[in-house]
Amino acid sequence: MSFYQDFIKHKDCYAAIADNGDSLTYRELLDFTRIMGDVMKPRSLVFVLCENTLGSLVGCVTSLNNRIVPLLLDASIDHQFLWNLIHTYKPEYLYLPDRYRKDFPDYSSQLHICGYHLLKTDFTLQCAVHEDLALIMSTSGTTGSARMVRQSYRNLMSNGEAIIDYLDIGLDDRPITTLPMDHAFGFSIINSHLLAGATVLFTVRSMVEEGFWDLFREQEATTFGGVPYTFDMLKKMHFLQMEFPSLKTVTQAGGKLSVELSREFAEHAASRDIRFFVMYGQTEATARMSYLHPGYALSKCGSIGVSIQGGEFSLVDGNAKVIDGYDMEGELVYRGENVTLGYAESREDLAKGDEFGGVLYTGDIARRDQDGFYYIVGRKKRFIKIFGNRVNLDETEQMIKELLPDCACCGIDDSMLVYVTEPRREKEVLQLITSRTGIHSSAFSVKVISEIPRSLSGKTLYADLINR
Repeated sequence: MSFYQDFIKHKDCYAAIADNGDSLTYRELLDFTRIMGDVMKPRSLVFVLCENTLGSLVGCVTSLNNRIVPLLLDASIDHQFLWNLIHTYKPEYLYLPDRYRKDFPDYSSQLHICGYHLLKTDFTLQCAVHEDLALIMSTSGTTGSARMVRQSYRNLMSNGEAIIDYLDIGLDDRPITTLPMDHAFGFSIINSHLLAGATVLFTVRSMVEEGFWDLFREQEATTFGGVPYTFDMLKKMHFLQMEFPSLKTVTQAGGKLSVELSREFAEHAASRDIRFFVMYGQTEATARMSYLHPGYALSKCGSIGVSIQGGEFSLVDGNAKVIDGYDMEGELVYRGENVTLGYAESREDLAKGDEFGGVLYTGDIARRDQDGFYYIVGRKKRFIKIFGNRVNLDETEQMIKELLPDCACCGIDDSMLVYVTEPRREKEVLQLITSRTGIHSSAFSVKVISEIPRSLSGKTLYADLINR
């Protein structure tokens, strides 16, 4: 049975419309499913190099429908990182844009569809993947780590259905892509709307380009979602002074939006009868765990809301004991069918079953108010969000140590500080980070100091770096 089995109900409706004028109906997506299924072996692994194009969509949808496991990667991924992943995970296929075909001359092309080549690699199906495994996504997609999240068919379906429920997604909805397809939130938007039979508007343009807004108006987009950086950008673009009659819903996830900006967008949305949803999620929970209903966007501003349908939150202390009181801080724990199977760091890990058991310790510190609404107040581990991408500061340090052995990383969301002890290497470090992560250099600052502060045991004293 195919994953998107309800496509047949909407067969003559548009599933996707691209900014170049091309389109795909649900019937055409089913046709491509059969074509791809004739040349690809079930339960094989395919690397999909994603762009917000119809070709990329075909690769994701047909893989899921044929029970082939796609590992989603940004098409602009660092070349060396890609080769490392290929040798680590040994995919049977690569599905990539035409312009990258020349980079793999030894792999034979099996199909050419919608500007994409399907290449057969030299690897054979030596290590089976688990029967429940549906999709693989990066935990951060930034630091060159081979660590991935294993998502099941049940994860994707349950999370998609919950999102459809609280957003009330219908056939008339027309979301426009604002996030990469390989981003957990970005793919979640696409998946939930396809499950609902809506029409997704695909564009490779960013919000700062006029062509994005031309497509928005021409195709009467009803919905868009963004991470905190998206809303910072929209504010600078004077979005709050613009009029978009077709816009019905705005969603925010991928990090904590400042209370001030959240309130500003909530007030703007309320004045124009637009629904503004603040949400919370992680790749390990497929995508989304909570939402703040627009009716509470102002009265509970700063909150991540309540758990999605079928999910449940709790708070625990340092000894994993449940905290029952209100306005008490503890680690946020989530339970639900959308909690993924676990992590993978090699091809062999894809044979593993459910290791999380439906329970996710988020690593975020939160509190719960007397009405049952949750607020994130900090992080337990060394992660920050940069433009919606979760970045592990420790992994980033290890990456930089390939170039300079003495360094330390700290920072806040959308702003990472990198400390080094070798003068005149700042540009070199910055170039390494931006090329390996694909994140704009404006998110990073490199500072030269005389020494990295450390304890007697040799541990970096990050708190001492703040004032340097």
